[in-house]
Amino acid sequence: MDPSCQDWMSALPEELWDVPLTNLAIPGSHDAMSYCLDINSPLVRSESDIFRLLDGLFYCFTRPAIFKWATTQDKSIEVQLSMGIRFFDLRIAHKPNDSSSDLYFTHVIYTHLTVLETLFSVAAWLESHPKEIVILACSHFEGMDDRCHESFIFSLKKLFGSKLCPREESVLTLRSLWASGYQVILSYDSQTTVRHQELWPDIPYWWANQCTAQGVISYLDRKKDLGRPEGFFVSGLNLTADKYYITTNPKQSLQTLTFSNWEHLRKWLEEQIPGSDPKSLNIIAGDFVGPLPLCSLVIALNQKLVRKNARQIQKHY
Repeated sequence: MDPSCQDWMSALPEELWDVPLTNLAIPGSHDAMSYCLDINSPLVRSESDIFRLLDGLFYCFTRPAIFKWATTQDKSIEVQLSMGIRFFDLRIAHKPNDSSSDLYFTHVIYTHLTVLETLFSVAAWLESHPKEIVILACSHFEGMDDRCHESFIFSLKKLFGSKLCPREESVLTLRSLWASGYQVILSYDSQTTVRHQELWPDIPYWWANQCTAQGVISYLDRKKDLGRPEGFFVSGLNLTADKYYITTNPKQSLQTLTFSNWEHLRKWLEEQIPGSDPKSLNIIAGDFVGPLPLCSLVIALNQKLVRKNARQIQKHY
């Protein structure tokens, strides 16, 4: 773990403290909680009836395959925070036939850890790192009705309290957020958002749905050519294998696929530029952010903003 990444926001040069967060390069974790998937849990409700039938008949074959292809991270959320991750892709659901109000994270199956115990760990980490800002992107919400949403949102407000940045906040710079004591930007992909000023709308995620580095890079370059969104957005460096690829490559896993494509993704990543230009990037998310140096590479991109500002000052004088 690179110790310089743990409090990287507070360690940025002062000239970047007034740059909007939407123009900084921010490392993100795709399917951040898949490191604790419960191999014995039910399939999520959205899986097809055919896949559900196969899972029932060939459980001893489907479950190991699900586990090694649905696992996108291998470090706990506390470790991811300390490594420099500041955007978390959190897919939330209520288990079928569960009489409790507990919510879990999902990626094909459910996690061991509940949502609230995990977010309690995030809140505790933020207490120890008062100048770090996190973006929590909550989505999917399978099996959750309005009552469940309202109960969950109440718990989120109680947990994070005054750390929650309201969506009306017009100045999203490190300096302004530090002055207000805001540390959490909470994106909530549901119509419920409009009723709560503490919730931000869904953050666009550029997902290539490709199983090769070249496929991912080509997709992201096409998106860049169309111009970046105005607010936060995520460029996903994560690879995706379809069911045909999985069945025809039984010795592979998402981890081996990711590692074998990493050098190509890395070279592309190092060429990227944050900022306000149409082809600039903002949040860059990936898989296996523990063993791969995604965080340090993304954070380092912000130095390009420093050099750009220096050139503009020289040109002005």
